[in-house]
Amino acid sequence: MAETLLVADSLDKVYGEGAAATHAMRGVSFEVAEGEFASIIGQSGSGKSTLLNMLGLLDTPTAGRVLYRGTDPATLNKASRSKLRNELIGFVFQFHYLLPEFSVYENVAMPALIAGTLPPTEIRERASEALGLLGLDGLEDKNANQLSGGQKQRVAIARALMNRPAILLADEPTGNLDTVNTNLVYDLFRTISSETGTAFMIVTHDRSVAQRTDRILEITDGRLVQDVRSGPAPRL
Repeated sequence: MAETLLVADSLDKVYGEGAAATHAMRGVSFEVAEGEFASIIGQSGSGKSTLLNMLGLLDTPTAGRVLYRGTDPATLNKASRSKLRNELIGFVFQFHYLLPEFSVYENVAMPALIAGTLPPTEIRERASEALGLLGLDGLEDKNANQLSGGQKQRVAIARALMNRPAILLADEPTGNLDTVNTNLVYDLFRTISSETGTAFMIVTHDRSVAQRTDRILEITDGRLVQDVRSGPAPRL
């Protein structure tokens, strides 16, 4: 079996206090293996995005903990926690959040350029590699506002791959795309996972989309009500 990448251990999330308190997450526990291709499904308001934000270290649980390769980020200082998040986790959202006045290359490379931890030659190599993997060769110099919706989302995915994350968290990544581009994005996700060993956790409300992954975790009213493998278990 593959090594464990991520552990969600009895996660609770409560917003507000007293009579006004809202329990968005209740006792959710599961593990994700290195390279696993999984989805989180649930209706709007079920808590799936809240869960993804906690897994992505964008929000902290009220109780419980998240572990990455055995490390509890809550025990780290702010700088070390940010370093862990930047090194291990990539994000793709429903909206691409590209800067329209910048080129495709600049949008993809910008997080690495801002971080300043890689030499410029390696940043360019990584950006070219990610763009090639997403079928965007030759578009490096185009402005983001010249791209189609499907191309913009693929640029956002390339940007998320710049740090070669161990896991990519995607929140309704095809919610704004038509069927053709939705199928293309999920085919690309599968290819990326197979070729790079990156794990995927994809949030969706669409069961037909979730069924394209190897594992479906279903959230209802903040609880994990089902955890079903629809494909092979991850292997070394």
